[in-house]
Amino acid sequence: MMQHHEGTFLSADGWHLYYQNWVPADLVRGVIVIIHGLGGHSGGFSRIVENLVHRGYLVYGLDLRGHGRSPGQRGYINRWSEYREDLSRFLMEIQYRECQLPCFLLGHSLGALVVLDYSLRSPSQISGAIAIAPALRQVGVSPIKMLVGQILSQICPRFSLNTGIDEASASRDLAVLQTYARDPLRHNKGTARLATEFLVTTAWVWKHGLDLQVPLLVMHGEADRVTSASASYEFFRQISFSDKKWCAYTDGYHHLHDDFDYLEVLADLGNWLDQHLESHQSSGREKPSVSCS
Repeated sequence: MMQHHEGTFLSADGWHLYYQNWVPADLVRGVIVIIHGLGGHSGGFSRIVENLVHRGYLVYGLDLRGHGRSPGQRGYINRWSEYREDLSRFLMEIQYRECQLPCFLLGHSLGALVVLDYSLRSPSQISGAIAIAPALRQVGVSPIKMLVGQILSQICPRFSLNTGIDEASASRDLAVLQTYARDPLRHNKGTARLATEFLVTTAWVWKHGLDLQVPLLVMHGEADRVTSASASYEFFRQISFSDKKWCAYTDGYHHLHDDFDYLEVLADLGNWLDQHLESHQSSGREKPSVSCS
């Protein structure tokens, strides 16, 4: 039986950000840190958590500022580096508690962009990165709303709009969609400043993708209408570091962990992590690129 804990940690600028963790009953093999997407929160990954805890992983989840139980205007940041600095502080807390356990980042959608940005800038802090449905180019927000965000970012950065993302694009499972609709911690807000910071960050990640030097797993549903599977694959292909893996799911929607193929997704995720537990402290020799599609 796993244990569950909740708490807060102090960000660099003095915010008390919410986190929770799930601890295996037996020996802990490694640490997974989950970063949710826009409008989500750390409690939205129960299937992933249960599967990984069963495999012996200690799982941490962070509510980004402006999300879930963390403070801040919904969907607002002053600058993208706030996400990066928050994650850095969070990892410092985890590493202090968990000593030398290998630590992997797992991000979904906007959270996957946070993970890729962090992995490019601070590769020595992690043992590997997992990007599920990363927001690398196309997002399910109308181009008009993105343009409005760009215009208003400098004069009214906190201007907020409903993102307009189709809620049915999350999963093909109606029961899941109903659960999402009843979740009071989920929101559908985006702000002008977030729009511009997102665009600047995606451009930077694309420009520096060749520099990635950490083991990487990218997972994307080919029927995703929120983020682009083709953009994910294009980004994946440009990475020169050979320890990388691409997993595509033909009919998969945006929330792969809550879609009909979730058992396959969980198996691919767990197997990749297990394969990297023994090799994360190796001499640095790269492994060949592989694909599950």
